[in-house]
Amino acid sequence: MSSGTPSPFRLPEGFIATTPTTAKAAPRPGEARPGEARLRTLAAATLMPGFTGTRMPGWIADALAAGVGSVCIYGTNLTSPTQLATLVARLRAASPTVLLALDEEGGDVTCLHYLTGSNQPGNAVLGRIDDAAATEACAAAIAAELVALGFNLNLAPDADVNSTAANPVIGVRSFGADAALVARHIAAFTSGLQRAGVAACAKHFPGHGDTATDSHLALPTIAVDAHTLRTRELVPFAAAIAAGTASVMTSHIMVPVLDAENPATFSRAILQDVLRGELGFEGAIITDALDMAGACAITGIKAAAVRALAAGADLLCLGSETTAERYAGILGAIVDAVYAGDLQAARLEDAARRVAVLGAAYRPRAAGSPVPAAITAGAVPDAAAITAAFDIGPAARDWLADPAAPLLIQVDSEANMAVGHVPWGPASAGAAGTLKHADPSAKIALVGRGLDADHRIWQIADGLRADARTLIVVECGWPRGGADLVTFGASRTVSRALVELLAPGPAGMPGHDRDTL
Repeated sequence: MSSGTPSPFRLPEGFIATTPTTAKAAPRPGEARPGEARLRTLAAATLMPGFTGTRMPGWIADALAAGVGSVCIYGTNLTSPTQLATLVARLRAASPTVLLALDEEGGDVTCLHYLTGSNQPGNAVLGRIDDAAATEACAAAIAAELVALGFNLNLAPDADVNSTAANPVIGVRSFGADAALVARHIAAFTSGLQRAGVAACAKHFPGHGDTATDSHLALPTIAVDAHTLRTRELVPFAAAIAAGTASVMTSHIMVPVLDAENPATFSRAILQDVLRGELGFEGAIITDALDMAGACAITGIKAAAVRALAAGADLLCLGSETTAERYAGILGAIVDAVYAGDLQAARLEDAARRVAVLGAAYRPRAAGSPVPAAITAGAVPDAAAITAAFDIGPAARDWLADPAAPLLIQVDSEANMAVGHVPWGPASAGAAGTLKHADPSAKIALVGRGLDADHRIWQIADGLRADARTLIVVECGWPRGGADLVTFGASRTVSRALVELLAPGPAGMPGHDRDTL
């Protein structure tokens, strides 16, 4: 990691930062407005587009040449590790210093290992192990992988306190339901990433844990009082800031106790008064993806971009399906907003400056320059430590003691949009079986995740119990009640530990029937 402060940006001629409405009237069609080229450069520096496909589009190459602030890679951009390395190398060649970002939380949310499942246990498991050194080691291991490819910004860790068990979008992405525990591990994860040269991003400010609504699909409300907010939701973010987090991500949620009119991403009260003023954060404020319904369903994404910048956001995540037309429209809307007086030029300049400072502080390592071994020397939890973090109830203990042959049946469970279509559970370890032609004497483990009262796993379990089958229900997500065994995660590493626990030896080895219900 290197540090340094770039040369300050200059306002375009003809603008008074505090009164942008004094700009000259719009010129005739085809005629450039005073200072427009500079404003477009500043606007580009605040944008973080994604893109569809597995190759760098021409418009992304053009955006990089024009000074776009960041580019984000998603799991849907991957077809193989080799292809990912080639893609990132081409992006990096097009802009040696741009912030290349991704969501690599470890555990259920993974970009690097989108095709196979993560090699890390995930936050909820780490929280149950509750060894800050192990959490820091996991983050350092993630950072080493990112650095080797050329990434320098990780949109992690998740600083939400998962106080609502039915939370559909946070759950096992959180370190736990206790604010002090989450704070310990947020600080450790942040340190592990940043000591290895990757900028961290604590999310989703001011806290997305106390809701049963997914902001990808709607606008949640966090209905807490001021005391609860400051003693629960804000505690992990304060810990991240104390640990030196380079960035903080906003959430598209309503927090009426702070701002009854604007979602957090668009709230000066939340971003300026609380995050910058009360908590003293001076780094870059990054928005959650502005294509989410919680941000753009009412106004559209162009207006959302302007609102976020005006409220105090610095780097705008535009989402995984950004197109050339959408990118150009957003950039143009930001520039137009300055001329219209809806966005102060000084605010745009400040946002671009903060993004530039972030990029200067986390320049990518030179090719062939790995993270020093001393930074990645910590012990990542092994299978025994992961299994010890499981919640194994009495029925599951009796099942484990039963000498009958085990049969693991994975019941398909829809993942939230943050997780995507990542392999999980026994199927990811090649150990999911099928009831067809199964030995009637076999003991059965039904494995699912997000097991709410309407999940079909319960109907399947009732039918098998009616046939006098010996079975347990396994929850690979955050517990919502009723499961006999809870793993608190579904990554490849956790799934392999689960398989070794339930079906040790040949029954759990890769190559077993991979069917799921």
